[in-house]
Amino acid sequence: MNNTLKEKAISRLTPMQYYVTQQNGTEPPHENEFNDNHQEGLYVDVVSGEPLFTSFDKFDSGCGWPSFSKSINNDNIIEKADHSHGMNRVEVRSTKADSHLGHVFNDGPKALGGLRYCINSAALRFIPTEELESAGYGQYLKLFKNT
Repeated sequence: MNNTLKEKAISRLTPMQYYVTQQNGTEPPHENEFNDNHQEGLYVDVVSGEPLFTSFDKFDSGCGWPSFSKSINNDNIIEKADHSHGMNRVEVRSTKADSHLGHVFNDGPKALGGLRYCINSAALRFIPTEELESAGYGQYLKLFKNT
């Protein structure tokens, strides 16, 4: 993502989206847009639009933020050590926009691979299945067929 496009996308962010994606912030638990979202669709980076997670990999972890068992494409995320706030965690960032998304932990459901991607809603844009084509994500419709 070139700097001009990124700057334009960042200029459209809400204060919370900016705080989370650009300042490595965390939104309040349970008080965010997608924690309780049960619609079928695709979650993309709010800055770059790169596809990150599907509703099929979302589960209720009880932590207060949307949780996913895996990313849609590991090339679209970067995992890096995060020792802030006196903790040892693994931060998750988007590849193209370098947006802070959240963290990944090894306490997810064993049946789903054991990972829990704990992601801030403010870092995501949700695209319902029926809007994938019109939003330019038609190639992902095949993931939602036969559901």
